[in-house]
Amino acid sequence: MKTENSATAEDRSGRRRDLFAAGAGVLLVTVAVLVGRAIQRADGSLHVQWPPLLASWDPHVGPGTPAAVVVAAAVVAYGPVLAARLPWRGLLLTVWASALAWTLSLALVDGWYRGVARRLTTKHEYLRVIDRFDDIGAALRGFEDHIVIGPPGNWPAHVAGHPPGATLTFVGLDRIGLGGGAWAAVWCLVLAASASVAVLVTLRALGDERLARRAAPFLVLAPVAVWAGVSADGYFAAVAAWSVALLALAATRWRRDHRAKGAWAQALGSGLLFGLTCYLSYGLTLIAVLLLAVLVLARTARPLGPFLLGALVVPLAFTSAGFNWWDAYHLLVERYYQGAGGVRPYGYWVWANLACTTLAAGLATVAGLRRAVAAAPDAVRTVRSGTTEAGQRLALLALAALLALLVADLSGMSKAETERIWQPFVLWLLPAAALLPDTTRRGWLTAQAVVALLVNHLLWTGW
Repeated sequence: MKTENSATAEDRSGRRRDLFAAGAGVLLVTVAVLVGRAIQRADGSLHVQWPPLLASWDPHVGPGTPAAVVVAAAVVAYGPVLAARLPWRGLLLTVWASALAWTLSLALVDGWYRGVARRLTTKHEYLRVIDRFDDIGAALRGFEDHIVIGPPGNWPAHVAGHPPGATLTFVGLDRIGLGGGAWAAVWCLVLAASASVAVLVTLRALGDERLARRAAPFLVLAPVAVWAGVSADGYFAAVAAWSVALLALAATRWRRDHRAKGAWAQALGSGLLFGLTCYLSYGLTLIAVLLLAVLVLARTARPLGPFLLGALVVPLAFTSAGFNWWDAYHLLVERYYQGAGGVRPYGYWVWANLACTTLAAGLATVAGLRRAVAAAPDAVRTVRSGTTEAGQRLALLALAALLALLVADLSGMSKAETERIWQPFVLWLLPAAALLPDTTRRGWLTAQAVVALLVNHLLWTGW
């Protein structure tokens, strides 16, 4: 049995290791910046102006600056207390509204036009091709013909780099009278903010409500919000997150009661959203790692039937319409190596991508992941015996997201721009900060806010 003194000493040691982990994150970013600048000056092969981020040096303030500071201060001061006391549904609404306020205020640091309304209308974006989808059937049948560079009318970078589900989203908004950059931005902002709610729902289902509440302020005050506002990848992250959340609800309900009402529909809905996720971004097939982790942690495979049934719907619809996902992916690989992807050195980006992730996830997440890694051996053993504690389940879920991210990294198809592209994975790393001690939470929340504010005010971030 531990004495009070030994417990206190262990706690202090844990805090020191948290700080060392955060320090290692700072060192990784610093080395990535210095080495990246040297490579870029030498041969320009990185194709970014402020490595490792796709950004340029541009110190500035804007109309969102006061709002961002106020939101950050409010979350640091009151977030932990409110997260512990609010009714559950009230907490979910508060987290959604707060995440939206934080993301929007950061976007508005660059002004309404530059930071919001124009973001999805630039030459690389989806809105540039809306008029080419007047005949959606014909556009889908000919989609693959315009992926690689060379043939006339090749798609802009983002359209070519994703399955057509992404573009069709904005075509659909245009068809119902919500066309233009402002409406597209609002769509992405509102849905991106809802992703935090999906994570909380998942944590509560798999772990316990207390841990979900501890994670809530960190999900709100995340540096990745710099790239979620405004980015279609924030929208992708939300669709993927709700797929995971619905599967967690279905699995845990079925685990408690084999006749649970609504579990079949939740599993079907999870499958539908996963199918859509795969047609929003090729790389998000890796969300399957998180979905598998959910089933392992819930210790049931019962949702697999309706999940797989739902997951077939979107692929069958696109295939019958004339779009071949597998062929298009191989053409994308060719397009990728025709452009910057064929020049950017793998030897730098395979580790510098992790520096980008450190900036997007924040130092609190790095410290939390240190605790998750430390808990992993015991957590794996308890999963086998069915005695896993809530904190161990959270640790394993975060590590599953980290595994998916590392697979994406090693693939070589994510050289640079990962601060934006990997949002759907970074989102699931953030709850690891709930493993940090209560007495240090406000300090770590402050660190999260400082990283986001510095990046947003000192750099002009790309895409």
